[in-house]
Amino acid sequence: MLVKHLGSCHCGAVKFEVEAPADLRVFRCNCSICRKKQNNHFIIPKRQFVLLTGADYLTTYTFNTHVAKHFFCRQCGVQCFYSPRSNPDCYGVTPHCIDSPTIKSIEYVDFDGENWEKAMNECIESENKNPFDIK
Repeated sequence: MLVKHLGSCHCGAVKFEVEAPADLRVFRCNCSICRKKQNNHFIIPKRQFVLLTGADYLTTYTFNTHVAKHFFCRQCGVQCFYSPRSNPDCYGVTPHCIDSPTIKSIEYVDFDGENWEKAMNECIESENKNPFDIK
């Protein structure tokens, strides 16, 4: 069952709403950028995300393949969500930016993003699916 979560950046300029389970499956990735930012995130389809305010405060950082789009507030620097390389039609949302008391539990799942291609291939072969697939 999906619930409506409300969230924001630190300064409040960027506010958003997401539909996701109350029990979140959060990926703890060790790729270079996730490690530096401690970017733990849960994946949702873009259709389950609404940016309520702050589009004009968002700026984007890309690197390497430029597929992943790392959005952050230009005023306070907080990244609330990003478009991941693994699922460019989805958003990775950081649970620590959820303001509403709607999160019931968080299950952390480690992902070897430091060896991204190998980890994705192993997950696809072993599970015959993308580990970030959303239901």
